[in-house]
Amino acid sequence: MQSPPEILKQVFLSAVDACHPRRVVPPALPPRPCGRVFVIGAGKAAAAMAAAVEETWGDTDGGLVVTRYGHGLPLRSLRLIEARHPVPDEAGIEAGLAALDLAGSLGKGDTLLVLLSGGGSALLAAPLPPLTLADKQAVTRGLVLSGAGIGEINCVRRHLSALKGGRLAARAHPARVLTLALSDVAGDDACAIASGPTVADPSTQRDAEHILLRHGIEMPNAVRQVLADPRLETIKPGDNRLASADFMIVARGADLVAAACDAAQALGLNTMVLGVSVEGDARQVGLAHGEIARHMEPSGAPLLLLSGGELTVKVAGGGAGGPNREYLIALAQALQGHRHIWALAADTDGIDGSDAVAGGWIGPNTLDRARAAGLDPRHLANRNDSACLFSSLGQEIVTGPTRVNVNDLRAILILPPG
Repeated sequence: MQSPPEILKQVFLSAVDACHPRRVVPPALPPRPCGRVFVIGAGKAAAAMAAAVEETWGDTDGGLVVTRYGHGLPLRSLRLIEARHPVPDEAGIEAGLAALDLAGSLGKGDTLLVLLSGGGSALLAAPLPPLTLADKQAVTRGLVLSGAGIGEINCVRRHLSALKGGRLAARAHPARVLTLALSDVAGDDACAIASGPTVADPSTQRDAEHILLRHGIEMPNAVRQVLADPRLETIKPGDNRLASADFMIVARGADLVAAACDAAQALGLNTMVLGVSVEGDARQVGLAHGEIARHMEPSGAPLLLLSGGELTVKVAGGGAGGPNREYLIALAQALQGHRHIWALAADTDGIDGSDAVAGGWIGPNTLDRARAAGLDPRHLANRNDSACLFSSLGQEIVTGPTRVNVNDLRAILILPPG
């Protein structure tokens, strides 16, 4: 019989596999269009999405794919660029400029297939002049560390980019633009997925400015200049340049949670979904889920509480880790060694925060083992050093690059008494 941690890992990996591009991209592709077909891909799943396109449509007429370092795959007809995430680098600028050049070369009768997934905002970078890469890096770093939500971060990114907020599709006009996306945002807002390079943006420069002010982010002069120039506003709904642009989500957080339910039920577990798009502070959500779990008493089959979405952390310390592991520390504190409860929390892209760890798991003896090792979980959480706890206890979830990105999965396994 599998142990509780093994059951949790199996459910997680099965759900991730169900959302892999090789499964979800081919059914979403129409017959290959007539005329020339080009591809621009951006995100942590972009290389796998492009490989699925080549497998289904055959070689394209060219294009490029930019993904995070280590997340690439061999592609036959497309240029692959690896770049930095979540703070952009020179390779991301190279990819962004190449994408603009390609889009601008298209004409009527051409088709541009755009493949988007989480991480695309940072990986496909093209700052609006007079912004520099250093300006974009400073603003992005400040937002990530502030605990701002991904919707807020991407609103700012849209208004500082020559590609995002519908500008890539407008650049490609009059070519047909078809976008396939893996959604990594709560609510599946197309504007927020990779900052919406092919869809109209209803937000404004003032919205972006207010987000920066609300989170206390210092604005370089060039940022203030861009946000004050109405000629640099994003593409708005009703713009004729987007009339031939179509957008489709091929996998999302709700699909992840549904696949986890299927995997759990195949193992004989009952399931309850706490939400497919849960947002908020990681520690607060962990404490709340702990209170829910403590009051559950399954009879018969074990019960698995599942939730998706993306939590945030306001970084105040100098440690390493991510929201999934901070969630688990808070959950363990709320459970206080409950002897029938185990839990897992991990990011489907294999990266919790910024290190190469997807997340972790806890059990009834996690806090006792931590104290025996001389670790103070509360202190580590306050230092944003959750990585230390899980690596020391050997309770990390390490997958390597999954090339999937449909947000996080949290699973709490409650065994019947006895």
